[in-house]
Formats: sequence, structure tokens, C-alpha cells
Amino acid sequence: MSSTVAPITPQTEEYLRIAKRGCDELLVESEFVKKLARSENTGTPLRIKLGLDPTAPDIHLGHTVVLNKMRQLQDLGHTVIFLIGDFTSMIGDPSGRNATRPPLTAEQIQENAKTYYAQASLVLDPSRTEIRYNSEWCDPLGARGLIQLASRYTVARMMEREDFTRRFKGGIPISVHEFLYPLMQGYDSVALKADLELGGTDQKFNLLVGRELQKEYGQEPQCILTMPLLEGTDGVDKMSKSKGNYIGITEAPESMFGKLMSISDTLMWKYFELLSSKSLDDIARLQNQVKEGMNPRDAKVMLGQEIVARFHTQQAAQDALAAFEARFRDGVIPENMPEVQLGAAPLGILKVLREAGLVASGAEAQRNVEQGGVRVDGDRIEDKSLQLPAGTYVVQVGKRKFARVTLTG
Repeated sequence: MSSTVAPITPQTEEYLRIAKRGCDELLVESEFVKKLARSENTGTPLRIKLGLDPTAPDIHLGHTVVLNKMRQLQDLGHTVIFLIGDFTSMIGDPSGRNATRPPLTAEQIQENAKTYYAQASLVLDPSRTEIRYNSEWCDPLGARGLIQLASRYTVARMMEREDFTRRFKGGIPISVHEFLYPLMQGYDSVALKADLELGGTDQKFNLLVGRELQKEYGQEPQCILTMPLLEGTDGVDKMSKSKGNYIGITEAPESMFGKLMSISDTLMWKYFELLSSKSLDDIARLQNQVKEGMNPRDAKVMLGQEIVARFHTQQAAQDALAAFEARFRDGVIPENMPEVQLGAAPLGILKVLREAGLVASGAEAQRNVEQGGVRVDGDRIEDKSLQLPAGTYVVQVGKRKFARVTLTG
């Protein structure tokens, strides 16, 4: 006996298309279609959850990949829940880690959480966003409740997690408290009765735990939607402040625009898909124009202008473009740059670069000199042993890094 499946309405089909744009995986799609159809029929919005641990004081464009998806779903009329993991931050998410991650102190968490929602509101509509902290239900759980929660998940299932398996086989310690992280994140979904949870691809295991715990507590399991991790400006590692390859959403317009212009022509298209509000059809047309001879730089300018205008203003975006063109096309040195004062002149150029914050290490300083990427007052430096006497200099590394360095005797 064959069962019939109700046809998908045009609205549900369009909502599904929007949800899947740029996503890595949607689990389980058939269940999500049913949730969308039920929402359409009843007028009851879905509850869509995104949790972020305030592990750093600022949000960068990598974070906005999932925030953009939340905004798209919010604009469809669904309820979005921006969950700040103030409790789970004290445990430390082991996702993708090769070693135990030290938990943050309560003071660090509070300080970081201060800016999180304000910055997320640059993407989400704050008037339609439910803001929650998971300490609301995790703190009252207590030791007894935590033991009862732990009884609903097995060690065998926990060890299916790739990073735990790798560390165990490699003899790298796994603290018991790390097992609590996916449990507590999953319990968030129970507490919030989430219909859909979003996260990066590195969060898939944690999101699946949420599904299983909801079943354990007699709830309809949430669907999960994972978004790709956005590579940083180096085009290699995922965007991260610790890697120095990030673009902060509260950075100055000129800095933000300059960093966006520095990404590769290939990576640009991923940025368009995951960060731009342009339709996929418009992006495809733009790609075809580049293939037919349009300078990819012009497409990158469009991307940079759009992103800067989103987080600042249209005028700021125009000013950033003008400053960029003046600096790099016309050879004009920027008027505003970091002011650094160093003592103990004369000082070697490699040490100047390092202490002025223009490079991360002596090796990077040496490499930039060898590659001809260092200038002092506009003159290319080729001598790694150069000693700068007391004075004030405009020091440049590459095309974007400048500092006005004053050396004192």
C-alpha cells in the first residue's frame, strides 16, 4: 500500500530554497519540509536557534555566515533565538581541538558577552530577536539534574566524535568535563524547544546531540543546518582572531575594505555566496561577466562596498574606496596610521617591524624584507641588518600595513 505525500506549496519550496542557500548540510530535509508546511498551515513560526559562546570580545565576518542565515529565516517570519553560551563558555567547546581547551573565567565571559548581542544586532533585527543566556536553565539544573542528563547519552556515542577519537588514539588527554559540553549544548535545544539549530560544520556533532536529547525528553527533534566555515584573508585557515586573518565587523571602514580587497579572486566568490545579499542569479551573472573579461577587481570592489555599507554607512563605503584607490593606485600614504614610539635607537629593522606590530615574528619580518615588501619613508629596504637611528619614520609592510614609528635614543 503506497502512501501519498502532500505536494510542497510554492511558499514552502521558496522558503526551503532560501534556507539551503550556501549551506553545507540540512538534516533531515524531509523533516524540515514538514515543519515548514506545518508553520505555513498554522501560522505558527518555527523556533530557530543559534548559540555562540562569548570566547572573544568581538564578532568577525566568519561569525556572520550563520548570522546571515538567521536573518534570512527571520525575514521569512520565523522566531530566531540568539543564545549566548555564558554557561557553556565555562566548560570550553572542544570542537576541532587537539588539546583540552582552558575554560574562560566568569569575568572574561561577562566582558565578552557585553558586545556580542550589540554586534549581532548589526545583522539580526533586534526588535524580532529573542536573546537568551543558557545559564538560565543550566545553573538551576544542579548536580542531580546534570547526572540525570548525563544518563541519557552514552560514552560510546560520545567517542564517535572525531576529535575525541583522534585525541584518545593519540594519547592526548580528554578531560571528563569536555564530555559535558555537547550535552549542555544539546540540552539548550530541549530548554528552548528548538525546531531548527544552526551552526558551522565543526558543530555538527553537538547539533546532533541536541536532536537525540529532544527525543529523550519527548520532544520532536530539531533539524540542523550547518554552514561552511569561512576562510580568512589568508585563504587557508578558517577566519580567526588568533590566526590574524579575520575581518571584524566593527573595524574601521578603510581597514575592512582593504582586507576584503586582499582576498583572492577565487575566494571572493565564496564570500559573495555566504556574505552578500545579492541573489545567486546575480552572483552567477557577475561570474560570467568576469569570465568574459571583466576585471575581477571590479567585482571585489562591489563586495567590499556592500559589506562596509552594511556595517557602517554607504558614505563610509565610498570614502573607503576612495582612500583605497588613492593609497594603492596613486601611491598615496594614508593620513591616519598607528603611532608607535620605541626606545634604544639605533634599532634593527627586523626588531622595528616586530615591535611596531607590523609582523607577528622575526621570521615574518625577515621574509618580508627578503621579498622586497618593506619600505621606510617610501624606500624599499633590502638589508636585513639595517639599523635605524633616532627619528620618526613611516614604515610599511606589504600594501596595507603602515605605522609611524618614532625611535628615541
